[in-house]
Amino acid sequence: MSETAAPVREGSRGRTAAAGDGPARRIVGVLSPVVTPFKPDLSVDADRLVRHCRWLVSQNCGLAVFGTNSEANSLSLEERLALLDALIEAGIDPRVMMPGTGCCAITDSVRLTAHAVKRGCAGVLMLPPFYYKGVSDDGLFRNFAEIIERVGDARLRVYLYHIPPVSQVPITLGLIERLLKAYPDTVAGLKDSSGDWSNTEAVLKAFRGVFDVFAGSEAFLLANMRNGGKGCISATANINPAAIHGLYARWRDADADERQATLNDLRFAMQKFPMIPALKHTVARFAGEAAWQTVRPPLAPLTREQAEALDRELDKRGFAMPGWPVR
Repeated sequence: MSETAAPVREGSRGRTAAAGDGPARRIVGVLSPVVTPFKPDLSVDADRLVRHCRWLVSQNCGLAVFGTNSEANSLSLEERLALLDALIEAGIDPRVMMPGTGCCAITDSVRLTAHAVKRGCAGVLMLPPFYYKGVSDDGLFRNFAEIIERVGDARLRVYLYHIPPVSQVPITLGLIERLLKAYPDTVAGLKDSSGDWSNTEAVLKAFRGVFDVFAGSEAFLLANMRNGGKGCISATANINPAAIHGLYARWRDADADERQATLNDLRFAMQKFPMIPALKHTVARFAGEAAWQTVRPPLAPLTREQAEALDRELDKRGFAMPGWPVR
């Protein structure tokens, strides 16, 4: 695949899918959990979201809207439904989208998932119900099974979202195995945001060839690709998508380790700050729109000192977001 190729969907035999292929094709590559812009009154800003998503797609990046860095759990169900419609009605291809649809309430998960399938999204990224801790794999299996059965659509592709540092509800190998046995054509993969490469490696070894694994950070992208993974879904793809896609597209090249080191340098610099406000500050800077800095409570924007420190980190790397601002 060329470095300029857009996010693609991969067929069951591993070929690269053309844009007109059917819904059974799977999405691969680099996706961004797209940051959600808000207006001063904290209502969602659909116009800004559309512009940011257009830029991301132009940089060969898929859209994992309503992810952790989208402040998804600070959005109502109705807001998420409306934003998904706004993106598609603005002409953004739903086949590069993997919206987050996992909620604490099964009925909310079903409604959002069914809507994403109806609108033609490539797949959905599904958190486990995360309020109750210490739940069993039996309970989690029942949750995912109920959603799949109630949606009842052969086009549905579920990507499980393993993020125990936040959810404190892990997706275990045993649960994956059970779901694959029950729903082999529906349960398509996993985003591993554990931050633990040994866990990602274990999933890859256990389910290689039948289950698509996305690293939750580009810091693990090269290792993931070398072990049969399918890409990454990463916060910093919001601001650095082309370079991350460059490693995805050229992971077999001689300079792959150098590319990985360059990506890590920016990633680790961003991690010095609260990630969501840091991403929004960076977008605001290059878009020339201070409104991008707005986050919903309980989050808070960067302090003046944090913002100045982040700008220094970006400046010493000569960082830019080519193509912004988008009009």
